[in-house]
Amino acid sequence: MRPARSVTTFAASAASILALTMAGLPAHAQQAAPVIDAPAAAPPQARANPLSESVAAVVNDDIISSYDLMQRMRLLMVTSGLQPTQENLPQLEQEALRSLIDEHVQMQELRRVEKEQKITIISTDKEVDEEIGGIAQGNKMTAQQLLDQLAAQGVSADTWRAQIRAETSWQNWISGRYGSRLRIGEDQIKAFQRRLSESASKPQYQVSEVFIDATRVGGPDVALNGARQLVTQIQQGAPFPAVARQFSAAATAANGGDAGWVSPGEMPAEVDVALEQLRPGQLSTPIPVKDGVYIVYLRDKRSGSKATLVDLKQVAVALPKDAPEADVQAATVLLAGLKPKLTSCPTLEAEAGKVSGVVAGDLGEAEIGDLAPAFQEAANALNVGQVSDPIRTDAGLHLIAVCGKRQSGAAAPNHDQIENRLRGQQLALISKRYLRDLRNSATIETR
Repeated sequence: MRPARSVTTFAASAASILALTMAGLPAHAQQAAPVIDAPAAAPPQARANPLSESVAAVVNDDIISSYDLMQRMRLLMVTSGLQPTQENLPQLEQEALRSLIDEHVQMQELRRVEKEQKITIISTDKEVDEEIGGIAQGNKMTAQQLLDQLAAQGVSADTWRAQIRAETSWQNWISGRYGSRLRIGEDQIKAFQRRLSESASKPQYQVSEVFIDATRVGGPDVALNGARQLVTQIQQGAPFPAVARQFSAAATAANGGDAGWVSPGEMPAEVDVALEQLRPGQLSTPIPVKDGVYIVYLRDKRSGSKATLVDLKQVAVALPKDAPEADVQAATVLLAGLKPKLTSCPTLEAEAGKVSGVVAGDLGEAEIGDLAPAFQEAANALNVGQVSDPIRTDAGLHLIAVCGKRQSGAAAPNHDQIENRLRGQQLALISKRYLRDLRNSATIETR
C-alpha cells in the first residue's frame, strides 16, 4: 500500500455537509435498527458537475471521487445518527474514506473470483432490493419511504445501494467459501462449556460494544480521539447499535455491537475493570486496550449462582455515629411518620422532598449479599413496593424501599448455540485477515 497523503480536496464539501445535516436526527440510544427519521432539510442536491469533481483516492485502477466521499459521509451520519461538528468532521471523513477503500478492494476481489471461477457472487439488484425492503420493514415504512428519507438528507439511493451490495456480497462470499469448511470440534464446544461452568459463580454482563481498531484508523491516539467523539455523540442521542454498525471493527458490528452475555476473562482486562464499575443502562468512557479502544454499553448485569438482586431507594436523615439519643429518637419519629406516605417508588423522592431535613435517593440494583449488613435483613424480608422501618447506621437513619427483586442467572446456551457462536467468531476472523491481506497487496493512494 502506498503511504497515504492527507485529503485536502474535500474541505469545501465538508461545509455543505455541516449545513445540510446540522439539524440532526432524533433517536434513542438502544433502538434495534437505525431509524431514519429526518426533519425538514434542504432539498437533495443534484450530482455535482463531473468536471468539478476531484479524486479523493485511487484503489488499484478504481477512482473514488470527492462526490463519492461526500455522499458516503452523509450516509454515515444519517444511518449512525451522528451530529456533524467541526470537531468530528475529520473523523467522519476518514471513516467514510476507509470504508469506501475497503469496499472497492472487496468488490475487485469478488469480480476477480467471479471471472476466474465463472460463478455469481455479487448481490443482484433484486437481492439488494430485498435487503432494503427488510430494513424498511424494521423501521415500519416502505422501501420508497426510506429512500425518500435518505434523499431528503442529500443521500442518493445509488450510494446506499452500493454499500449494501458490497456488504452482503462479501458476507455471502466469506460464509459460502469458508463456512462449509469450518469444523467446530467437540473439544472446542466442551472447552467453551467448561469455561461457562467455571464462570457461573462470577458476575455476568450483557454488553454492547464498539471497538476502534488502532491499526485501521492510524494509531492509538487517533483511535482514542475518535472514541471520545463517538461517546459524546451517543450521549447526545446517536443510537448505539447504529454507531456500532458504522464504526466498530469488532465481529459484533453487524449485530449492532451486541456481544450478548459475557463473563470476566472473555474481554480484555481493561474492559472487565470498566464493566465492574458500570450499572445497567450506563455507557463507558473510552477504554484503551493493546490494539485499539473499546466503548461498552452495559445493558444488564447478573450475579453468579442465581443470587437475588434488589433495586432499592432510600429516605434518610443524616446523623453522626455518636449523635445524642434525643436526636436519634426525633429522627425515628420523623421517618416513622413519613413511611405511610411513601406509597410508590416513582413518587418516593418527591414525597420525601416535602419534609425538611430528609434526603432521598436511588441506590440502584445490587445483590443482597453485597449490601451493607444493616440493609440485608430488610431487603430479604420485604416484598416489592414495601418500605422498611427506620434502620440505624453509622451515617444516619434510613428507610429502605424495595422497588424491584429478581433472581440472577439464565439458562446456559445449548450445544448448537455454542457451535454457531464459535463458527461466527472464526468466520469474522477469517474475513478480517482476508481483507487485511487484500489491502496490503493493493495499490492505494489518497489525495
